Amino acid sequence: MLRRKFLKGAGLGGVGLAASAVAAPAIAQSAPELNWRLTSSFPKSLDTIYGAAETFANYVSDATDGKFKIQVFPAGELAPGLEAANEVGKGSVEICHTCSYYYWGKDPTFAFGTAVPFGLNSRMQNAWMYYGGGIDLMNEFYGTHNLFGLPCGNTGAQMGGWFRKEIKSVEDLKGVKMRIAGFAGKVMSGVGVVPQQIAGGEIYPALEKGTIDAAEWVGPYDDEKLGFYKVAPFYYYPGWWEGGAYLHIMINTEKWNALPKSYQAIVRAAAQATTADTQAKYDFLNPTALKKLVAGGAKLKPYPKDVMEACFKSAKAAYEEIAAGNAAFKKAYESMSAMRADEYLWFQVSEHTFDTFMMNQQRAKQL
Repeated sequence: MLRRKFLKGAGLGGVGLAASAVAAPAIAQSAPELNWRLTSSFPKSLDTIYGAAETFANYVSDATDGKFKIQVFPAGELAPGLEAANEVGKGSVEICHTCSYYYWGKDPTFAFGTAVPFGLNSRMQNAWMYYGGGIDLMNEFYGTHNLFGLPCGNTGAQMGGWFRKEIKSVEDLKGVKMRIAGFAGKVMSGVGVVPQQIAGGEIYPALEKGTIDAAEWVGPYDDEKLGFYKVAPFYYYPGWWEGGAYLHIMINTEKWNALPKSYQAIVRAAAQATTADTQAKYDFLNPTALKKLVAGGAKLKPYPKDVMEACFKSAKAAYEEIAAGNAAFKKAYESMSAMRADEYLWFQVSEHTFDTFMMNQQRAKQL
């Protein structure tokens, strides 16, 4: 009797062991140990924008119990800041964290992945990307460059740049050498500015030496860290070319396709969480930084009305010119424009009226 009970138990145990032997490799296959390198377009000193890549990598590692590790490298260690996506496309590194519009020179359609002049604010960008087909539309385009991209951070509306001299009218912009990226550079050239594309870590020396006369970067927190106010005191707003600027992770297409579906889902969720985290951090840090900049001598000024109107007119002309000869650009522009038209109708009713009332209360010293 005891022998029969033992054999019966051993038989059940044998089935369990056999099942484990079959299941273990399947589990291991669905959750492999991976070690990727991420090349950032930003220096470590910019803890918010560079730090977004570290936040993303931590989310991925935590969600996979450390099986999927992504090591983040600052600009210049694996690739120059403005070459990050190019290296990923070539397959020399698995993933990068960058701004899509840095690659405007290859194709203007890249600009829609970050922000375009007089385009969408960050809330509208999210609506377009996640519910308006923007992510799929952009990946249809990115795929032609051997890339898969996801939004991974947003700065919110940016500032309009630092100038050595005051800008009182459109005439004052003529001949100004300005560090300004991508599509915005084309628009600014339409009003007489000479655009320069320079990586973040190289802007201050260029301003200090007089190689450039003006520069835009992000907003108060990052701008304070880079010290622009010391050499170019006039600080303009708004940054009409970046109403809600996205950062992106870009992954080599073959590497993305080889990921288990569970890892792809984790990467998508981590990127979306990083987008929310990054903008929240900027919204928290920028008010204090702006106060410090003004106290330190920055001269805060709105762009004159004629400058805004001239730039808007230049932007419309640029959209029409590029769309006429670039099918991918035209498709993205039409999709974004349709979203913009509806969103600004809605925001006039909701956000604008509420924000305007509250700002008036602040001016009346009621807040």
